[in-house]
This record gives sequence, C-alpha cells and structure tokens, in this order.
Amino acid sequence: MPVAAGLAFGLLLSPMGPALADPKPTLRQAKAKLEKLNDKADKVVDRYNTATERYKEAKGAYTKLNDSYKRKLDTVADLRAQVINMAVNGYKLGTDPTSLPGLISTDDPSALLTGLTLAGQISKEEAAKLAAFDRENRGLKTERDKAEQALEAADRERDGVEKERSEIMKLIREQKKLLNKLNAYNPGNPNSVGIKYTGPASGNAAAVLRFAYAQVGKPYIYGGTGPRGYDCSGLTQAAWRAGGVSLPRTTWQQWAWGASRKVSLNDLQPGDLIFSNGLGHVSIYAGNGQIVHAPQTGDVVKVVKLSSYGSGLVGAVRP
Repeated sequence: MPVAAGLAFGLLLSPMGPALADPKPTLRQAKAKLEKLNDKADKVVDRYNTATERYKEAKGAYTKLNDSYKRKLDTVADLRAQVINMAVNGYKLGTDPTSLPGLISTDDPSALLTGLTLAGQISKEEAAKLAAFDRENRGLKTERDKAEQALEAADRERDGVEKERSEIMKLIREQKKLLNKLNAYNPGNPNSVGIKYTGPASGNAAAVLRFAYAQVGKPYIYGGTGPRGYDCSGLTQAAWRAGGVSLPRTTWQQWAWGASRKVSLNDLQPGDLIFSNGLGHVSIYAGNGQIVHAPQTGDVVKVVKLSSYGSGLVGAVRP
C-alpha cells in the first residue's frame, strides 16, 4: 500500500528511541507488518461499509413497510369505527335488535359485513364503507408480515455490521500500537482546511479535486464519509458528489458501478478513480503523476505520487 511505503521512508528520517537500537531490521519488520495490517484492514473496512449499506437499505425497507402497516392499521380502525356506528344506528332504528352485540364484538370483518347486509337495507355509501373495511382488513396481516420480515432482515444485517466493526477495532489496536511504537501515528486535524488545488483538471473534475484537496490533513476514519474524516471510498464518494456525480459507497461498489467507464492506467486524467489490486483501496488521480487519497488508520488525507502505489493497481474508472 502507498502509505506503508511512505511511512517506511518517513521513519528513515525520524529519530528512533533506545528501544529500537538496530533501526534497519526494525524498519523492515515494521514495513512488512504494516503492509499486512493495512491490506487486511482495507478489506475489512470495505466489508464493514458494505454491511453498513445493506443494513441501511434493510432498515429503510422496514421503516417504509412499517409506516405503510401503521397507515393501513389506522385506516382499518377508522373504517371499523364507521361500520360499528352503522350497526349502532341500525340497532337504534330497530332494524336488527338481536344481532348488535355479536356484530360489535366480532373481529371477523366478513362476518360483520354479512351480518349488517342481512340486517336490513343499507345505502350505497354504507355498502362502499363495508367493502372498503373488508378489503383493507384483509390486507392488514400481509402488511404486518412484510414489515416483520423486513425487520428480521435488518437485524441480520446489523449483526453483520457489528461483526466487521469488532474485527476493525482489533486491527486498529494493532496498527496504533505499532505506529505509536515507531512515533509515526498521525491523528490528523478534523478541522483542517486542506490545501489549494492548482493542477490541470477542468470541468467537474476540477470541482472534485478542489474538494478533495480541501480535505487534506483530516484523519482517516474507517467508515468515514466526512466532513471530519474519511476512509478511502468515503473521500472519493464525497469528492465526486461535489462534482455532481453520485457514486455508491464502497470500493467494490464503485468499481462495479464503473464497469462501463474503465480507462487505461496509461491514459489517466484528473478526477479518475484508481483502484488497487484486490479492490481494497481507491484514490483520485490529481494530474502530474499525483493522487489524493485517505490511506489508513494513523494517517491523514494526503497528496502523494502515483508511483507510490508501485505495481499494485488493478485499473481506473472515469466517472
């Protein structure tokens, strides 16, 4: 990963404490361990983001269905009140003095409908109310069942989010421990105003890069979509939103979204999204051989050379 390489370079320039008396093997070990941790963290964070998106979708579906169920419940209650009122009026008029108690107490709309119909003459308006009550009541159970199923699905997705979050927190503890040992942890500044973009981008890509550069110095936060911090795909999503394009949330989703928009790595233009092998990371090409990205825990949104990726790229997408 690019930051692991950058970190190793930075560590070469940083003073080492007495606990690291032999810096060369320690740096090699640190670089190797960070590369493994960062690569693993990238994949777990993307799984977390995917699980989070699925949970949001499932919770949204449940909320929509539950609201529909509640509206139908209110409609049925209102219609039932109207039907009961019809039965009471019929009783007062002596239309059907023997069946009123049974009609009022029944929970079966069909029985209530039949009883009232047999009780005597009813107007077209009353008949329409009875038919509506019967129809709405029949659909009530279906609406309730749909809402309950959606809630169960949301609960399963929530469990998936919690599982990935637990794994991430474990990885973060390992990363922080190592970075702090090497005096290389950068907490960033959530209020950073970034730097000014002066590269060759034009059109909506210029808006994208102006936004991304304005985030430079803010911390990497797993699951972060701004404004106080970002993960890699959270930054690309927010930046391209500033350029008028709505990207999906995760790295995998952004790669799939760009299936018909892929471009050669030899033909990059400012604003293009660049994806690492394994799709664990995504950055934005800034022009002049540079990228802007949110690397990983312990680092900040930054501008680095594209060459820091090495050969670990799978492709690029032009939104």
